[in-house]
Amino acid sequence: MRTVHAYAAPSATEPLVPTTIERRDVGPKDVLIAIRYAGICHSDIHTVRGDWGPITYPQVVGHEIVGEVVEVGPAVSKHAVGDRVGVGCMVDSCRECDNCRAGMENYCLNGSTDTYAAVDRDGTITQGGYSTHVVVDEDFVLRLPDAVDYAAAAPLLCAGITTYSPLAHWKAGPGTRVAVVGMGGLGHMAVKIAAAMGAEVTVLSRTLAKKDDGLAFGAQDYYATDDDATFEALADRFDLLVNTVSAPLDVDRYLRLLRLDGTMINVGAPPEPMPVTMFTLFGNRRSFAGSTIGSIAETQEMLDFCAEHGIAPETELIAADQINDAYERVLSGDVRYRFVIDTTTL
Repeated sequence: MRTVHAYAAPSATEPLVPTTIERRDVGPKDVLIAIRYAGICHSDIHTVRGDWGPITYPQVVGHEIVGEVVEVGPAVSKHAVGDRVGVGCMVDSCRECDNCRAGMENYCLNGSTDTYAAVDRDGTITQGGYSTHVVVDEDFVLRLPDAVDYAAAAPLLCAGITTYSPLAHWKAGPGTRVAVVGMGGLGHMAVKIAAAMGAEVTVLSRTLAKKDDGLAFGAQDYYATDDDATFEALADRFDLLVNTVSAPLDVDRYLRLLRLDGTMINVGAPPEPMPVTMFTLFGNRRSFAGSTIGSIAETQEMLDFCAEHGIAPETELIAADQINDAYERVLSGDVRYRFVIDTTTL
């Protein structure tokens, strides 16, 4: 076992604090990564505050991880010491179910192992990236292309793949009209990626406060959802609508923005149910779908796509002792658009 420095939540109500945690010894197919940067995702906050259910404390979160390989097991063939690599939202799966065999580990029928707050192969609780080192099976470690900025890359492992996956699956591209709901950490990546795919992109945000950013990131149009006229002007317009907001919405109102055979895809995860009226789906043969992260192969595809198109998240680099302040700023919407922790400050 290896003792490493970390920042952990001691409970659902207390601030995160410095601590140490144990990492397992490097096994035959394991990779030891010295973490350089770790992104702060809204999911981290939901998890430590118990919004999505009870967890075991103390808990280290963080599933947007980039760093350098410092040790490999004897059976490792995909990575070498010195490689720049990344780890996202999962670190294992059953590898035996139909979905895993199809290369879709993120939809493992037996439940993939989350990077934090999950039961690991040895029965311990997984601890995430707000730490100096992590040990991960080589099959769940991604190669970070040289063209992707090291310090800005971490949010690609969640915000990047969470938005890339539905856009790729539902074939966003030239001739398609894509609406992105929300201009936060996920939303700004959805805009950049959809624009790079060649789609016509519209941002739907509560206000016009980030309009200049949205247009700079590749959107053609930007509308305020606080304005009722928006929903009249955009009725029956979009092929795809990607909802990145983790708060309840009037789903029927947004579904009516879809044209024939259009699909609204939820990637935000509000804890409350969001009711849907069947007659709204009947109109225009609309679909309401969900999507969660992406497979390992798809995540690598996303990283390569971002490298090719020069896409990177907009980030603010912070030290470890700023994590609690960063949480409050995320909750108040005071970040453009993702905080990244310099883990050398641990």
